[in-house]
Amino acid sequence: MKKLFLLMALTVTLASQSYSQKEFSVIKTFHIASTGGWDYLAAGPGNNRLYVSHGNQVNILNATTGDSIGVIENTTGVHGIAFDKEHGKGFTSNGRTNNVTVFDLITNKVITQIPAGQNPDAIMYEPFSKTIITCNGRSKNLTVIDPVKYKVIDSIAVSGKPETAVSNDMGKIYVNIEDKSEIQEIDMKTLKVVNTWSIKPAEEPTGLVIDKKANRLFAGCGNKLLAVVDASSGKLIQTLPIGDGCDGVGFDPATKNIFASNGEGTLSIYHAAAPDKYKPVATVVTKRGARTVTVDPLTHLVYLSTADFEAADPNQPKQRPKMIPGTFQVLVVGQ
Repeated sequence: MKKLFLLMALTVTLASQSYSQKEFSVIKTFHIASTGGWDYLAAGPGNNRLYVSHGNQVNILNATTGDSIGVIENTTGVHGIAFDKEHGKGFTSNGRTNNVTVFDLITNKVITQIPAGQNPDAIMYEPFSKTIITCNGRSKNLTVIDPVKYKVIDSIAVSGKPETAVSNDMGKIYVNIEDKSEIQEIDMKTLKVVNTWSIKPAEEPTGLVIDKKANRLFAGCGNKLLAVVDASSGKLIQTLPIGDGCDGVGFDPATKNIFASNGEGTLSIYHAAAPDKYKPVATVVTKRGARTVTVDPLTHLVYLSTADFEAADPNQPKQRPKMIPGTFQVLVVGQ
């Protein structure tokens, strides 16, 4: 019997090692014909759906095949998508109309719209308070929304431009302050900022994720650094090199892999091999403009939005190249 257990353990170990050693690459590309720019995309809550912000709508795709499932329309200037799985609702942050669209996760029908702050950007469902929270870049605050009554509960002023927020599920949320190189800790019991932590030399934090078991924050920053921060003390543990133009970070709790999506056209991948020991796994070539990312925790696939671009104007080196109409796409990265 002991030999059988040892054999089973060895088989599991070898399978795990085989999986971890497989190289990451772009394995699929989903093409979306609609027009407009993009920001965040989100893996649905266990329903094999991928929700992709694009222009003034959200495209819903089959996360395996890329086939179109539906569209959430009239989400003007949409940035992000969040889910209240308990009540079967989805929420989008609409940057140009300063509101949040509520839709049904089964039928995709729009239910209502709720006011938010100015230019709501990232949006999240916060499990401890069971609320929806938007990060409002222009008004420099967070809007806290009751997802059942569809009403604003409160707003929380922060020190600068809030880019992304994450929760530890135990009453604290953490917010990247992009223009101050700070992370602010907020108590969801009092809806007040309780700590402000500098993450310098990391600058312009954008994407943010949390490893809840290790209590570590990972902030993707504009000066090609991934900041690792202790969520208890705010101490900057270390910085890891990433590519240029990072606007999103993903984390897979099962594999302990961290993904920084860089607009230059790369995906920087690190593995949390042990407490505060981060091993570089790969730098995957993606495509220019693929700056935001989401990870499906069930399939471990990674999704990034981008498009094809016209050649850069040599007389305008600082101007962004124009998107070629009809080339919007989602890259799928896996092993």
